[in-house]
Amino acid sequence: MQQLLLPLLLVLVLAVPLVMSTRKQKKQQAAQQELQNSIAPGDRVMTTSGLYGTVADASGDTTIDIEIAPGVVTTWLRLAVREKVEPVVETEEDAADEVVETPAEEPAVIESATAVKTDEPQTTAQVAPPLEHGKK
Repeated sequence: MQQLLLPLLLVLVLAVPLVMSTRKQKKQQAAQQELQNSIAPGDRVMTTSGLYGTVADASGDTTIDIEIAPGVVTTWLRLAVREKVEPVVETEEDAADEVVETPAEEPAVIESATAVKTDEPQTTAQVAPPLEHGKK
């Protein structure tokens, strides 16, 4: 009896996590398949690469057309759709915030810290001497 207990316990320790992970994978695959089958025109989706868009045409078996900007429609594999997302709803406060304009700042004048007296007019930028290659 003692000889059978250790191998049986070892098999249980290895088999239980394997079975549990297989069940989790099957649930994820079923959820992904349900998502793929439920995609319809007008749905807002995110692709696996992080691109947001609106489904324009979902009539293909393996591909869908996603509008990523007004008038810009691209073709994607159905499997590239990661999830459906809620459409962005703009409130009146958000629209009012976007209209606010900031005044343009005047460019700052940078003056040289070391002034060199020359007959030429001074500029605000200092030019470095050209590099000489090959001299040590």
